[in-house]
Amino acid sequence: MNLTDERLKELDNPALAEGDRAMMRCRVAEDLMQTGQHEAARDSLGEFWRGIGERPNIEGLDEITAAEVLRQVGALSGWLGASQQVQGVQAAAKDLISESVTLFEKLGQPGRAALARSDLALCYCREGAYDEARVLYVRALDELSDIEQQAKILLRRLALEYSAKKYDDALALLKEHSHLFDERVSHALRGSFHNHLALVLRHLGSVAGSTNYFDRAIIEYTAAIYHYEQARHGRYVGRIENNLAFLLYKLGRYGDAHEHLDRAQTIFTRLRDAGSLAQVDETRARVLVAERRYRDAERVLAGAVKTLEQGDEAALLAEALTVQGVIWARLWVYDSSIGVLRRAAELAEGVGALASAGQAVLALIEEHGATWRLSPSEVYEAYVRADRLLKDTQDAEDIARLRACARVVMRRLTTVQFGDKNFTLPGAVHEFEAKLIERALEEAGGSLVSAARLLGLTHQTLGSILNTRHRQLAAKRKPPQRRLKSIIKKPER
Repeated sequence: MNLTDERLKELDNPALAEGDRAMMRCRVAEDLMQTGQHEAARDSLGEFWRGIGERPNIEGLDEITAAEVLRQVGALSGWLGASQQVQGVQAAAKDLISESVTLFEKLGQPGRAALARSDLALCYCREGAYDEARVLYVRALDELSDIEQQAKILLRRLALEYSAKKYDDALALLKEHSHLFDERVSHALRGSFHNHLALVLRHLGSVAGSTNYFDRAIIEYTAAIYHYEQARHGRYVGRIENNLAFLLYKLGRYGDAHEHLDRAQTIFTRLRDAGSLAQVDETRARVLVAERRYRDAERVLAGAVKTLEQGDEAALLAEALTVQGVIWARLWVYDSSIGVLRRAAELAEGVGALASAGQAVLALIEEHGATWRLSPSEVYEAYVRADRLLKDTQDAEDIARLRACARVVMRRLTTVQFGDKNFTLPGAVHEFEAKLIERALEEAGGSLVSAARLLGLTHQTLGSILNTRHRQLAAKRKPPQRRLKSIIKKPER
């Protein structure tokens, strides 16, 4: 019988005071959340659980117990909200946890307040607000002395740095704090350590172009799965299977990637974890794109996007939308592809997930920048935006893509090269026409009538051209003003 089982048994003790029982419920819930047993954690909270994001009834509890109940209900709401993709839950979870932080600080409990801040930071991470989360993690780590608690918070901070593509920072953190992950900590924490080490090795392999790093990363992923299985942490086993599949996809081992994705899918289906299933489907869609099975990729990803749109994890949704944009471009659904890639960039940038936003813009240039579907000025503006969004990236692949996109921009801004595989005479004429119309609209301040005059056209003809051949320039046109009076005089009676 482990500690969690002993605590569950103690809950049935009739001699246990109500305040002590409430605190025991919190301890059990925390233990179960650490092993990914969110539904069991919900049940262990008993009458304090009133629904995802719902405030518990804490009347009659002393302040420190009330604060702990608020923290655990808030933390569990965040986990279940992410798992079930329920919209608005992260904000409600943050409110509950913030209230607990205030209470802990008032009661002179800095250690408990630090743990609550870590839970709060995780909610910000799910929303893609990495800068806010980073500040909270740094403060929480500084305020704790317990090794296991420090290890937990450090692992959350590492996950943040990977999401932000700051791999060098993550590697420095691993080296500085590797002493925290010896036999003194749980299998679950050691599993997380091996997972993060594998991610670093994968990054180093991308930079160095060495298969040795990738081989070592596979070994570390395997070690992570072992420790998570020892900890009975099914959700994390599934996540490592997904991570391993992603690495195998990058190595071109598509069959092996599908096998690990099948295992992850089985785990998350059993756990009814819709959010994690959506991430597995997104990875599988990437593999299918690499295999040029675009229709299959579209079908798989559609469900993932639908699921993620119901939740609060904007950064994950933006990444799925970026893959969707690539798929639609390969299926020649160009307008939809451009639209969804722009939406992905706006969504990610809006929540502070700059790396995800930059990747969406890169995909826009890669899929559409070399053709007439985007004007030269649009391609240039997209590149400037991508460069700004990815200025702090440490991802070798993103840097290489940025350089390749710079070459696309240069080709579009210079004279036509007949050797360019994308060149066609109709396309070049179409593009030149778009350039002239765009310039005329800019000089005319968006006035259709004035722009038509500059081009030697009637405004009806220019309007027809914009509506049929150059709809991407519609935003540069100033909306026509509504007339206050008719210009046709009525006959006098």
